[in-house]
Amino acid sequence: MSAPTRFFVARLASLNVFDPLGDQVGRVRDVVVTFSPARRPRVIGLVVEVPGRRRVFVPMTRVTSVEGGQVITTGLVNMRRFEQRATETLVLADLLERPVTVRTDDGQVEATVEDIGVEQSANRSWFVTKVFVRGGRQSRRGLLVRRRGETFTVPVEDVTGLSASVSAAEHSAVKLLESVEDLKVADLAEVVADLAPERREAVIAALDNDRLADILQELGDDDQGEILGLLTQSRAADVLEAMDPDDAADLLSVLPPERAETLLQLMKPDDAEPLRRLLSYDENTAGGLMTTDPVVLAPEDTVAEALAIVRREEITAALAATAYVCRPPLETPTGKYLGMIHIQRLLREPPHESIGRYLDKAIDPLRPEAPLGQVTRTLATYNLISAPVVDEAEHLLGVVTVDDVLDHILPEDWREERHEVTDE
Repeated sequence: MSAPTRFFVARLASLNVFDPLGDQVGRVRDVVVTFSPARRPRVIGLVVEVPGRRRVFVPMTRVTSVEGGQVITTGLVNMRRFEQRATETLVLADLLERPVTVRTDDGQVEATVEDIGVEQSANRSWFVTKVFVRGGRQSRRGLLVRRRGETFTVPVEDVTGLSASVSAAEHSAVKLLESVEDLKVADLAEVVADLAPERREAVIAALDNDRLADILQELGDDDQGEILGLLTQSRAADVLEAMDPDDAADLLSVLPPERAETLLQLMKPDDAEPLRRLLSYDENTAGGLMTTDPVVLAPEDTVAEALAIVRREEITAALAATAYVCRPPLETPTGKYLGMIHIQRLLREPPHESIGRYLDKAIDPLRPEAPLGQVTRTLATYNLISAPVVDEAEHLLGVVTVDDVLDHILPEDWREERHEVTDE
């Protein structure tokens, strides 16, 4: 079931939100947009009220359907309380009933915003495209709001006064991010690292948490620590939750212990616990190198189910190349580790077959105390993208990927110096 390509925001208010299994997550309370001088306002997510009257943020990238009087999401919902940032605008709270000026064939007219229409672009991003307005401005007598004029819908480009004014620094940051929008994360990280301090701070404020998490993972220790220091403790914890566990643990390991512990306590327990386990290992061992979020499947899962899982956008290429088959529970530390599955092999097998038939049991898993040299030899000997790490009871603790190893065997300043490979 695919999402419609357009809708009006007021119709979303109070709609139920469901996860992929059909369980209710909460209700829509608002829609979050960001304004840019160079393009239409962008819709970045929904504010959803979950049990306990907590309001959380759900990115539009997680919304798969908005129809039939309900909203369907995919993936996990971050349950941290939503905090509106300076660059974000809430449609229902901030834009409805806002006085604006509309350009028409008869000239400029005064109007009031009644609703906002959004539409999905070819690249699956959502933008504000229409504004439903009522001609004339509101007047009040006591508690009674009097509306005047006819209602009509106009393109957002014909409306002036919809966005709040932004500072010169915020405007500059937005323009910069627009100009580098198509860069790969590693290249964008270099741009951020080279910015002057004041401009870097404005850019960091304009980035969403997921994008900032991606950038931090590509920076060296000094830049990571400096950027984390620009964030409030609450936002720093949110960004750490969005990072890959091994990268988040590496960042925490270079912070003062009291600062690291404060951030861990602010994180959700399910996100903080894997980081605590990773921090207990020496950084130059399999345990210190591994990530705790591999693709873990049960032996009875089908080939089709396995291929569907590794196609998810949030799974990196290194982790998507191999799945690890275990007895329940399927979250690390798992039940007994049974073997690995090479996804390239599954592409040649019948979709209905159980993946347990195709286990590779020939490669001995690593122990968490295995030194870096042993990890490197294992990956090189068997031409692996990743290797499993298990405890003495054969529970899968995580996996070590090639990129994790490269980060530790390259010179410490390889990011800053952009070392060239030579034959020396």
